[in-house]
This record gives sequence, structure tokens and C-alpha cells, in this order.
Amino acid sequence: MYTSFFCPFCTRAKSLLKKKGVEFSEIGVDSDPALRQQMTERSGGARTVPQIFIDGNPIGGSDELVALDRSGELDRLLQGTG
Repeated sequence: MYTSFFCPFCTRAKSLLKKKGVEFSEIGVDSDPALRQQMTERSGGARTVPQIFIDGNPIGGSDELVALDRSGELDRLLQGTG
């Protein structure tokens, strides 16, 4: 998950994943333009944080993560991680 320090949406996404017991890596993009560029490339052009990936697949941001959770799709996606 690509994040920024003062990002309420990042906090929201991290809280949801923690609540589900999901371990994740956090890549802060605040002070490293190369990491921000990497995030943009990996996400297909998205420039906002957070950008979330499950098994290397782009999920999107916090709103997309919450929508996946509400639909039950997030649990299915997380079952395939390991």
C-alpha cells in the first residue's frame, strides 16, 4: 500500500486491513519522488494515495477497498493471499 503521512484515507484503509488481520507493507511516498512515480506506474496512472495492491493487483484507493469489503469481495480476494 502506497501512503502519505497526513492522509485520512490511508488511515482508513490501514484500519480496515488491520481489523481483518491482514498484514501489509506500507510505502510512504511523501519524500521520495521515485516512489510516487513507481506508484503511479503500478496503479495505471493513479496519483492519489492510498493505492492498494492485493497480490500485486491494483485495487485502487480507500473508497474502492471499502466497497470491496461491503460487497464481500474483499474477503474473497484476501483468501488468495499468502
